[in-house]
Amino acid sequence: MKLQKIVSRLQELHPKEIDLSLDRIQNLCKRLGNPQDKLKAISIVGTNGKYSTIQAMFAILKEANLKCNIYTSPHIKKINERFVFNNQELNDDDLASLFEEIEKANNNEPITFFEILTTAYFLKASQYPDNINLIETGLFHRFDATNILKNNLASVVTSIGLDHLDWLPENEQTIEKIIYEKTSTLLNSNIIVAKQSTKKITDNIKKTISSNNSNKVFYNENYSFTVRENNFFYYEDQLGGIKLPMPNVKGQFQLENISTAIATLRSIKNFVIKDTQIQQGIIKIDSIGRLQEIKSGKLKDLVKENKLFVDGSHNSLGAKVLNEYLQSLDCNKHIILGMMANKDHNDYISYFKGISTLTTIDIPNQPNSIKGKELKDKLNNFTNIIYKETVQDAISSIPVKENDIILITGSLYLVGEVLNVN
Repeated sequence: MKLQKIVSRLQELHPKEIDLSLDRIQNLCKRLGNPQDKLKAISIVGTNGKYSTIQAMFAILKEANLKCNIYTSPHIKKINERFVFNNQELNDDDLASLFEEIEKANNNEPITFFEILTTAYFLKASQYPDNINLIETGLFHRFDATNILKNNLASVVTSIGLDHLDWLPENEQTIEKIIYEKTSTLLNSNIIVAKQSTKKITDNIKKTISSNNSNKVFYNENYSFTVRENNFFYYEDQLGGIKLPMPNVKGQFQLENISTAIATLRSIKNFVIKDTQIQQGIIKIDSIGRLQEIKSGKLKDLVKENKLFVDGSHNSLGAKVLNEYLQSLDCNKHIILGMMANKDHNDYISYFKGISTLTTIDIPNQPNSIKGKELKDKLNNFTNIIYKETVQDAISSIPVKENDIILITGSLYLVGEVLNVN
């Protein structure tokens, strides 16, 4: 209750949820002794794959007995997920105390909630100066609160695509503008660029970072992977190759994220990570809400012997890789869909092919979501579509057969509500 009260207070400090500027957080961090300057950090920017790449790095670093602090957003089930220190999520009491310290230093001045959270992370992380910090950037990077670090160990550029366009002027809602916002202010250290959806995007990233003096590592030029028979895949870079077991997370896109994680850790010269630690780490990845199978709980009971998945993808890139995984399965697929109002709903669903049924639902507790009935009406090109108010009603209404799967997708906020219901 104490944590909830202080979170509510902090959310009222600024009239806007997002106000792209670095002035407020720089001033607040200065009052606190600039804790961000004391961190050993790996920064992760991009549109899709940031969280999964972080979790892959975390799993490998733990196997190498290296302690980590992690900052991600948004959270899925509870705000504590954003704050990992010494490999452990911060508990309610410690997080409340941390927020109180930041609140006192801020002295009731206007500041966004995300800027408060980021300052809190920097302050607590500075208490562990030897730990590796895995820091996910927020909406964009250039004016994102996380972009006040003066140096880092590496910058990871995950897959970039069109998303959050409503935060850009209409005449600047282009992939080129998004690439500029995300990559033009990367620090001089190591830059690892993951697989992109088109050569044009990769070439544009290269152009944007051309004057950056970092050591640059590109997928398919400096590192790559191939899937082999007998349930393993082969990673290769300039340091050599590693035969790897298939990870405990599903989907080809996860192999891309894992390979990027490996490339990043092997690009940092003062890291000593053994092949065996990489092999063991990637079968212990903890990835919430990213093609996650629900294996027990109230919702699993409703599907009985059928498989139930949740995935927080919400843009075209996410839909594309999710569909690729679904197409690899020889069974009927049923989608339950809930989305935020500011997304391109028809574009998102257009990537899914051969879907048996589509059920739209409301996302509870999210005023910025689109109502399921309105979403159904918008997706009028999709045949065999119905609306149900709740995820329980949706699951119960689907005429599943043996080996069919049900996938709940469209929003990370929906995933959080679903996991809490389950």
